[in-house]
Amino acid sequence: MRCPKCGSLEDKVIDSRSVRDGVVIRRRRSCLDCGERFTTYEEIVKDAIRVAKRDGCREEFSRLKLMSGIMRACEKRPITPQQIEDVVDEIVDEVEQSDQGEIASEKIGQLVMEKLQRLDEVAYVRFASVYKRFADVNQFLNAVKDIVSQPPQK
Repeated sequence: MRCPKCGSLEDKVIDSRSVRDGVVIRRRRSCLDCGERFTTYEEIVKDAIRVAKRDGCREEFSRLKLMSGIMRACEKRPITPQQIEDVVDEIVDEVEQSDQGEIASEKIGQLVMEKLQRLDEVAYVRFASVYKRFADVNQFLNAVKDIVSQPPQK
C-alpha cells in the first residue's frame, strides 16, 4: 500500500480485524519510512451488478450512491451512522443475492423504503417524496396518512 502522507510503498500491518460480518477485513498499517498510520479495507470483488433505470439506461450498482441517498433522507434525524450502515449492508446483501446480473432501480427503491419505514418514518417520507416523484402536497399528505394509519412496526 502506498502511504497517504509520503507515498512510500514500505509499510507493516499493525492490526487486522473482520468487519461487516466477515465480508471485509480492516487493516491498520504503519509506514516504515515516515511512521504515518492509516487504515485499509479488503473485500472480495464480485461481478458487477447493473441497475436498470426508469429512463432505460443502465449503470453499475453503487454502494456509495445508495449510501448517499439514504444519508440525505436521514439528515438531522436521530439515526446513527451505524444504523445507516446496517440498512445499506442489508440492501446490498439482498441485491447481491438476487443472482441476476441486473436489477431494476424500482426494486432498490422499494427495498430502501421498506428499511427506512421501519427505521424512521420521517426519513421514509423524505425518501418516498423523491423516489415516487411527488408532484404536489396532496401526494405528500397521502403518504403521511398511510404511515399514521399503519400499526407501529418497531
